[in-house]
Amino acid sequence: MIIEFGRFWRFVWQVLCLPLRLPRLNRAGRARSRLWTQMFEIGTKSVPVLMVTGAFVGMTLAVQSYTQFKGLGLQDRIGVLINLTVVKELGPVLAAVMMAGRVGGALTAELGTMKVTEQIDAIGAMGADPVRYLVWPRFAACLLLTPILTIYTDIMGVIGGYIVSVFYFDINSEAYWFFSADGVENWDIFVGVSKSFFFGASIALISCFKGFNCQRGARGVGRACTEAFVYSFIAILFLNFILAIVTRAIYDTLWDVKMLL
Repeated sequence: MIIEFGRFWRFVWQVLCLPLRLPRLNRAGRARSRLWTQMFEIGTKSVPVLMVTGAFVGMTLAVQSYTQFKGLGLQDRIGVLINLTVVKELGPVLAAVMMAGRVGGALTAELGTMKVTEQIDAIGAMGADPVRYLVWPRFAACLLLTPILTIYTDIMGVIGGYIVSVFYFDINSEAYWFFSADGVENWDIFVGVSKSFFFGASIALISCFKGFNCQRGARGVGRACTEAFVYSFIAILFLNFILAIVTRAIYDTLWDVKMLL
């Protein structure tokens, strides 16, 4: 386990140091082409899954919380709970989990198959860097598109909660949006989006590492896909906890400075 942990961080260091080495001009166009291909695979094809996920999260929150808010006579303020929960916590986490299952599994299976069939070794034998050629476009695509997909998931969750609250529970539409805008701050949106950068990076790094180091045979590829999803899910939960503590401390510090001024 210790050896595997060390190999992973050596792999991470190798990936993160790649931008410091400037590529040749004749390779820049091909690198952009590979990046656009991965952005389509990772971003565009994930839209339907995240649309359904975000919408049903918002609708479920509305159904589960309406009774408690109605008992307190605060049903018009239900939008604050729905939108704040979706934007700050559930939206980024569930979007990352769905991407870990769809994107992470696909990356691990693709690279694992190339490892088993010795295509990665062939790329290295031809003088090319397999990490630059295979890993960096996938890592960059996940890093760039996970925040955009998270925002899209948040929007679908807000719309889903609005539809159920207004059209099913007959809550006043103007009151719903007024209290939602009053309760959700720009800081909450920033926290949710900033988390997604770390989630996307962890998904790409873990999935590519497992693909590069999978065992021989179909069983090895399947096991690598399973481990990639499990480790990505654990990393998402761990990072969400750590980032919640860090962002809370930053917010308290900024609030104290604001009160002093």
